Amino acid sequence: MAQSSSPISAVAERYAGSLFELALQANSVAQVEADLTSFEALLEGSADLSRLINSPVFSSEDQAKAIAAIVAKAKLGGLAGNFLRVVAKNRRLFAVPGMIKAFRRIAAEHRGEASAEVTSAHALTAAQETELKAALKGVAGKDVAITVTVDPSLLGGLVVKMGSRQIDTSLKTKLNSLKLALKEVG
Repeated sequence: MAQSSSPISAVAERYAGSLFELALQANSVAQVEADLTSFEALLEGSADLSRLINSPVFSSEDQAKAIAAIVAKAKLGGLAGNFLRVVAKNRRLFAVPGMIKAFRRIAAEHRGEASAEVTSAHALTAAQETELKAALKGVAGKDVAITVTVDPSLLGGLVVKMGSRQIDTSLKTKLNSLKLALKEVG
């Protein structure tokens, strides 16, 4: 596992590693990964849920009750649901996004895949995702599992993070570079 100097990253790595071991023993890695992805989508779609996991104002009891209700409503059962409840009781909800990323990376490594985070200005079509996976496979030398997020502020292009490498072909970055170059000239 990659070591990080961030305390949040260390917490996320430990929790994700423990969850992966449990999922591996229960032969439910794919189900846990799908459930975590569903929770991540809920988190990205709700400012209130984001505030709940990031705010220290809420007590652990309030967070645990809210997460239990959300897990039940979203039908996130099994290991992922129990995991989120335990994380809430332990006041570690702030690290859940990192835990989800770390779990994906660990699961991809276990499958013999590399993992990449792709940020795109627009949603990618299935054909574009397939083409991107093929291009990244050529770079990594093995299959690549990608997680795509959409950020309209990029204007166009992609930002791909794979391991310690980042490839930024976004129009936003190119415009910022051009802006800096013009300031130096003028």
